[in-house]
Amino acid sequence: MNTLLYSEILKLAPEDNHRLFNLCGKLNEHLKLIENRLGVFIKQRGHTFSVSGDRYAVKQACDALNNLYQETENVRTLEPKEVHLYLQTVGKKAPNVSQEEQMEIRIRKGVITARGDNQIHYLKSILKNDINFGIGPAGTGKTYLAVACAVQALESERVSRIILVRPIVEAGEKLGFLPGDIAQKVHPYLRPLYDALYEMMGFDKVNQMIERDVIELLPLAYMRGRSLNDSFIILDEGQNTTIEQMKMFLTRIGFNSKAVVTGDITQIDLANRRDSGLIHASEVLQNIPGISFTRFEVSDVVRHPLVQTIVEAYEKHEKNNENKR
Repeated sequence: MNTLLYSEILKLAPEDNHRLFNLCGKLNEHLKLIENRLGVFIKQRGHTFSVSGDRYAVKQACDALNNLYQETENVRTLEPKEVHLYLQTVGKKAPNVSQEEQMEIRIRKGVITARGDNQIHYLKSILKNDINFGIGPAGTGKTYLAVACAVQALESERVSRIILVRPIVEAGEKLGFLPGDIAQKVHPYLRPLYDALYEMMGFDKVNQMIERDVIELLPLAYMRGRSLNDSFIILDEGQNTTIEQMKMFLTRIGFNSKAVVTGDITQIDLANRRDSGLIHASEVLQNIPGISFTRFEVSDVVRHPLVQTIVEAYEKHEKNNENKR
């Protein structure tokens, strides 16, 4: 049975062979990515593209080709990662999403744009509320966006320091004694936060701020007894806090401070899943003014396309096992 496909012809202008190669990628890898993600067929001859498939998908693909071609005017090399992130955004939008609905975080080294409704809601919530929770699978940008908000707050002098906190729980491994001072001991656990800071502020700048305690790195256990004023505090891997630890952390918040808790409740490393302070807090604090919850979905994953597929496969497997019980 033949299925009639909707087709559209797109001609890119102005003609520029370097930009065209940049758009298509090596061995047309960018075109193949667009085909696979949107379920369309693309034929190219010079600067003219024929796109076939479902009408809505074809419209999305043509918009993607046109918009990415415009980006090549200012980007020396268009990377597959950038094409993937763009497709993550258009895949969640209706055809006529206005520019006003976009959300950006401006820092000195550039602009970080929210991708999709949940990321937009997350950033707006962080700006509006003093305590915020970002809950969802790996790769949805929870930690990265929280660090971006912290950097923006520090650079605009809305806070005087950034405090990065993480529960020290090993993911099924016994690492034993770690040498060095407290910062060196905690460093492996806080690596994702470090990486985001280095990208947004630069290696030397971050290390200088750590030395001056403008950026402070703490194991969660070291938070007890402190009251943190004028600070932007990020608790990463919140799913691995106990109920008592989460309560202790949330009650450390002082004046002119903002806290963000991130976590993935499908990756709890505690002996008993029911002990997770993140799950408990999401039930107890759900409707309190000034506290926000953003729940990310598998469709919000902005890493390699396989990450989303892997998360979906694990979720499907877990549901099948639950149904068999």
